[in-house]
Parts: sequence; C-alpha cells; structure tokens
Amino acid sequence: MCAALVWFRRDLRVQDHAALSHALQSHQRVHCAFVFDTTILDPLPRRDRRVEFILRAVEEVDAALRAMGGALIVRHGDPRLEIPQLAKELGAGTVYANRDYAPSAIARDGEISRRLAGADSCFMDFKDQVIFERDEVMTQGGTPFSVFTPYKNAWLKHLAPADLQAWPVEEHAGRLAAPRDDEPLPTLQQLGFEATDLAELKLPTGMSGAQALFRDFTERIDDYAARRDFPALKGTSYLSAHLRFGTLSIRQLAAHAQARSGRGAATWLSELIWRDFYHAILWHHPRVATQCFKPAFDALRWEDAPDLFAAWCAGRTGYPLVDAAMRQLLHAGWMHNRLRMVTASFLTKDLGLDWRRGEAWFAEKLLDFDLAANNGGWQWAASTGCDAQPWFRIFNPVTQSEKFDAEGRFIRRYVPELDRVPQKFIHAPWTMSAAQQAACGVRIGHDYPAPVVDHAVARARTLERFKAVRE
Repeated sequence: MCAALVWFRRDLRVQDHAALSHALQSHQRVHCAFVFDTTILDPLPRRDRRVEFILRAVEEVDAALRAMGGALIVRHGDPRLEIPQLAKELGAGTVYANRDYAPSAIARDGEISRRLAGADSCFMDFKDQVIFERDEVMTQGGTPFSVFTPYKNAWLKHLAPADLQAWPVEEHAGRLAAPRDDEPLPTLQQLGFEATDLAELKLPTGMSGAQALFRDFTERIDDYAARRDFPALKGTSYLSAHLRFGTLSIRQLAAHAQARSGRGAATWLSELIWRDFYHAILWHHPRVATQCFKPAFDALRWEDAPDLFAAWCAGRTGYPLVDAAMRQLLHAGWMHNRLRMVTASFLTKDLGLDWRRGEAWFAEKLLDFDLAANNGGWQWAASTGCDAQPWFRIFNPVTQSEKFDAEGRFIRRYVPELDRVPQKFIHAPWTMSAAQQAACGVRIGHDYPAPVVDHAVARARTLERFKAVRE
C-alpha cells in the first residue's frame, strides 16, 4: 500500500470529503495538496475576491489537517505539470481527486491521468460536489432529462439514505502524512494578486464560515419559500460561494433539507436539485458552454450595441431594479437569484444582446461563479436553454420591480440618487414631472439616466427576432 496524494480542488474542507476518505481507507500514508492553477489565475484581474476567498479557505484546510497530524502542500503553477511532479516526489502511486464536470476540467484531468499512467501511477476521481451525476438519473428510455420537473421527480425517487451519508475522515486521520517542512503558505502578493475588500463585505470564509452561515440559515429555512424572491429581505441561504468552492458538503445540505418538513425546506431542496440538473446538462451536452442548448437558436441575430452593454454592466440603464442589481454585483460580487433572472432577461430581451456576453460578465464578477449554474441560468433567461423561459414570455423590468421590491428598499440601497423618490415613482422615475424631479433632487437624464430602451418597443423587436428563427 504505497503513499497516495489527495488533490484538493473545489472541495476545500476536511469533513465529508469523498476523495480524502477513499485515500485514507486505502493507504497507510496520505499526502494532501492544492494547486493555485495559473491557467485559471493568469487571465484574472489582479484584484479578484475569489482568489482571496480561496486562499482563506486553503489556510483553514491546512490548519485543520495540521490539527489531525497532516498538512496541505501548496503549489502555484499548471496542475498538469505540478500534480505528476509532486506525485513522483512523494512516491504516490495514486492521485485522488473529486470529480469536476466542466469541459476544460475534464480535459485537464484526462491529461494528468495519462501523464501519471506514463509514470506507473494512476488517477482516481470521485463524485463529491453533486448528489447525482452523469448517468445516475435518466429517463425511462435511458436518455438525459431536458426538463426539470421530470428530472426532479426521478431524482427524488432515486434518492436513498446512502446518497446523503457523509464520507468518514477523522477516524482514519492517523494515516495523514506528517508535514514535510515548515514551508509557509503563499500570500496574495506572492500569487501575484492584491488584497480586496472581502473582509469589508463580512462574508464568512472557509469551513468555519460556511458552517456559521449554514447554522444561521437553518433558523430561517421555514421562511425560505415566502422570502427568497425579495432582494430587500434576508431570505436566501447565502451559501452559493461556499457550495462553489466546497467549503461545506452538498450532502450535508441536502440531508438537512430532506429531513425537515415544510414548504421552505422542500423549496430549498428543489434549488439544490436544479444545481444537479444543470451539472447533468453540462456533462451530457458540453457544447452548451459556448452554444445554445436548442441549436436552432444559434441562428438568432443579436444586436451589436457596445454602449448598451456598457450601461448594463455599470448599472446605468435607467431601470432602477436592473441598475440596483448590477451595482450589487459590482459592490459585493454576488447577486440575488431573482435579480439574476431579471438582469439576464433585460440584457437579452430588452437590449437584444447575446446571452454569452452577459454570461461572461457574470463569470468575471461573481464570487460564486460556477459554469454549469451560470450557463444554465443565462440560457434559461435567454430562452435558448433546456426547460427555459418561453421566448414569448418577457419580463417587464418595471412590473418585476413593483412585485419584488414594492417599497423600493433594495433600489434605494444600491441606487442612492433615487433615495428621495416617492414609492409611487421609484420603479419608473422617468414618469415624474420636472417639478416632481426637482422636489426629490434628481433630474432624469442628468443625475440618473433615462431608460436606454423603451420596453414595449424592445419587446416587439425581441418577438420578431425569435419569430424569424422559428419560421
């Protein structure tokens, strides 16, 4: 039983960790490593909250492993080179990792597996970031689902207690390899990045932060269904970044939701199932990373309007709820899920811009960016994806604002120039007279932009755009 190497990736915790558990149960000496992947990091801006979030999580994993007698070896480079080299240095005959489903990650892991095989080592990966993967939930005909509700029903029918059981780690911790040296973990500066405002955002980081947020949410979960669509309320779990980087286990969350009764827990479990659904779509249809799930819609002719895209990115469209959401993204690196739908619909249906442009912007700015979920959400809003919003149903940004931020509390938080606008006008401030604008200290077109498009006109244009493809 030679040594093994566990490669941590988007699973930055030591509890309920599939790859670590398998390695500890199969080997007498288990090393642990994390690679700051330069192929991912090099294109990023030098101030990226995600890098700092990952570093904080890595520091906590290292501390937890040291408390159990081990340590985390940290490298900075291309994992296709770093992992085989590290396995050779450590005499590790097997590299263990938890599975990733992005096309680029699959290609990377395939190359690493081949390099390890050439050195008489092997690569083993395990399901960890989803409850069901790949071909585990299929139609009766053996094909992948493309509609969520039947997938959800099959998912629930397939679920067994073993699927939610935690993978044991601590009882085998005596097999962790002792620290090789006192090499310190890298700093942000050594990684080539600058400090961000992550601490000011007061987002708890690492395993401990994830568990603190989860405990808080368990006290609010009964109200989840009733409050989750209202961005001014504390209604969501705020766990998306932690799920993205695996600082807590999806099995822990799903088990809690499954064990609780009530509409809130059931609704939240549905959201976790959506997450599995989008990962399955990406696995079975990797082309969706760059193409429409519905191939016919690849022929859509989108507008070429860089000024409109810039206004959307900056939160300067003249539609208050859209602008507040986009400014929340810039401020916090996060956006409320209802607003992700509203802003995506606005970009594609009101501005007529390609969903891929918005998806790329979210990919750059979201702390919780996940390819499967981001792509699935954008294609849903653009009506190009699986089980998507029908192309002829178009969100009205004003009525969405009136419904989900009726008092304008969220709008005023992120669009302070509208703070004194009466509730009657907060959703469509351009309808105020000049005297009314003067009374609340905002001139539309000067202090706050006039609408960059007329929704009714844009809606008609979008219907024609989709009809042209349908016909």
